Amino acid sequence: MAEEFVILKKNELLDKALTLPLSPGVYIMRDKNAKVIYVGKSRALKNRVSQYFRDSQKDIKCERMVAAVVNFDYIITDGEMEALTLENSLIKQYNPKYNIRLKDSKSYPYIKIDMNSPYPKITMTRRRTSDNAKYFGPYSSASAVYSIIQTIQKSFGVASCTKEFPRGIGKSRPCLNSHLGFCMAPCTGKVSPEEYKAVFNEIITFLKGSYKEAEASLRGKMEEAAENLRFEAAARYRDRLNALGSLWQKQKVVGAPELEEDVISIFEGDTCSSLSVFFVRDGRVVDSENHIFNADQIINGETVTSFLCALYMKREYIPKEILISYLLGTEEVKTIENFLTDRAGERIYIHIPQKGEKKALCDMVYENAIMSARLYEKQYEHDNSVLVKLASMLALEVVPERIEAWDISNFGNDNITAGMIVCEGGKLKKSDYRTFKISSGLQDDYGAMREAISRRLAHLSDPEGSFASMPDLILLDGGRSHVSVIRELIDGLGLDIPVFGMVKDDHHKTRALTDGENEIAIAREQHVFVFIYKIQEEVHRYSLARMESAKRKTLKTSMLEDIPGIGKTKAKRLLAHFRSLSAIKKAGAYELSQVTGISQADAERIVLHFSSDRKDK
Repeated sequence: MAEEFVILKKNELLDKALTLPLSPGVYIMRDKNAKVIYVGKSRALKNRVSQYFRDSQKDIKCERMVAAVVNFDYIITDGEMEALTLENSLIKQYNPKYNIRLKDSKSYPYIKIDMNSPYPKITMTRRRTSDNAKYFGPYSSASAVYSIIQTIQKSFGVASCTKEFPRGIGKSRPCLNSHLGFCMAPCTGKVSPEEYKAVFNEIITFLKGSYKEAEASLRGKMEEAAENLRFEAAARYRDRLNALGSLWQKQKVVGAPELEEDVISIFEGDTCSSLSVFFVRDGRVVDSENHIFNADQIINGETVTSFLCALYMKREYIPKEILISYLLGTEEVKTIENFLTDRAGERIYIHIPQKGEKKALCDMVYENAIMSARLYEKQYEHDNSVLVKLASMLALEVVPERIEAWDISNFGNDNITAGMIVCEGGKLKKSDYRTFKISSGLQDDYGAMREAISRRLAHLSDPEGSFASMPDLILLDGGRSHVSVIRELIDGLGLDIPVFGMVKDDHHKTRALTDGENEIAIAREQHVFVFIYKIQEEVHRYSLARMESAKRKTLKTSMLEDIPGIGKTKAKRLLAHFRSLSAIKKAGAYELSQVTGISQADAERIVLHFSSDRKDK
């Protein structure tokens, strides 16, 4: 791409498109500010891109996107699969306005099973890493994940405590769960790693959706225990079977016991669209999820193909059959099938049913998509009415789509932290939260606030990213003096951003907003009051939590630095490896010496230091 951004007219865009090769690749549409607004792929770049700039009839969303395009880039790939992968990567990187896309992966909970350990563990996580662990999901909510994990722990008798095995074997007595028959108690040392892993293999089978296999395994163990007159063990297996059966019975039956497929439906509305997915295993809906797209985001065969491939890039398991109630073209179906087949390692089939039971199943999911869209519209109307009222009360020129709220937390003169939260469209946008560590030696809130916001506003010139967005309103957890300091900063930068302080009463509760001179009472406007109150509580919670986290890290590293030969670098490596100070205290010299940079002599000094500390206590 040229260093200087060139703005082209429509006929110039068409001429440029006609020079493209008839090769597979990815194209990147940009607006007058050089911002990426749409990313697409094609098996023949010249044909696809030139269609946008011809005088042919297009749907209104596509027309809107094309009207905003002033230039485009392209990348040639070796094939369509490579183009599809690159397209998804660029959509994630640029977050284009007109592409439908998955939410940030941080919002998706997974069940993680780490089979690399001698004694595996089952946990909830929101991050998938390349650690060779087994991941299941993503699931629709964290509560659903915790419910499944708790049932699995009781049903299969695996540990629910935080102890690390084999390190924790024999360190304490078995807990109550062991006496109640809910845990096989690996802490006693009577359960071998082989036995424990065998149980986790059954858990993995269950999580893949094969309830029958998991049930057959538990039932076989129950009957074997009964035959050998081990009635207590048989009773425990019976209870586990019942718990597992209860979890399975909660799911809605939609087909024959052998039915295993994902069902996807898309509803397109005027104000928003919705894509719903039902995950059917053994004839039951074991989970579902909904994705909402705003009025600008384009839904067509190209974007749906890209979205579905991105969706399954995040899933550990892909069923052999996927039903879709959206009229994709033959080539698009083939693209998805080839992509998923390559990812799953076995043939995957995409069907678009027109009649029969499968069509009825798609219709049921379609109704769910409609309901999700209607609920979103209703919530949007409420959120928008609050923002409109707030704009009116504060005499703002525009309705504040993006609100940034700030607070300062500190522990004496140490760990001064500025926390920024973001509210976009009336909803908290946690992916845009940021923390600023104040390093200038300032010991007053005003100076710290000024430094943090100055650093944030310096990023407005960034071409992409959350900081490139200009806030429509800045809220400060403070009064008139805070507002005066920040308004002076913003005026000095030549920016026009409204700034208001969130004033608290004597009981530390939100009372009013101030522009630096006057106070605007909000108590009588209940919806506005609740909205501001939530923002103020959230920014205070966030900044305080980040400050306390920084303080804990400082205390841990400083305690380790008291040991001869252990400096800041070694202390950080120890904490990164063991994850907690208590784990370091429990570790032996050999375990400690396995950390990069820690010698045998260092390890022995650490063990001696903490053993002496225990004796002193």
